[in-house]
Amino acid sequence: MEVKSIATDLKSREGNNLMMRGETLVLGGIVLIFVGFLLVFLGTLISALGGEGDVEGGGVIMIGPIPIVFGTSRGAVTIASILALLLMVLWIIGTLLARRG
Repeated sequence: MEVKSIATDLKSREGNNLMMRGETLVLGGIVLIFVGFLLVFLGTLISALGGEGDVEGGGVIMIGPIPIVFGTSRGAVTIASILALLLMVLWIIGTLLARRG
């Protein structure tokens, strides 16, 4: 009798892609975190080497499909609003797809 781990057994079954999708999502999340750290580091480095410059910022807090947008200037709020709209559309599409399948 051969001893197999649960992960090996699940991967060997035909038609079971749930674990592979989960692993892909986790890997994608880790990659996005590293890209974010890299962008913050590069922005800090460029700011330190470049001297003076204007700093603007904005953000979006999503509570379900409802966005709360904030920013330090009109341009930052506009960009954050566009991103919030994109997130809302993606959330609605994801919800509809989850109900179908």
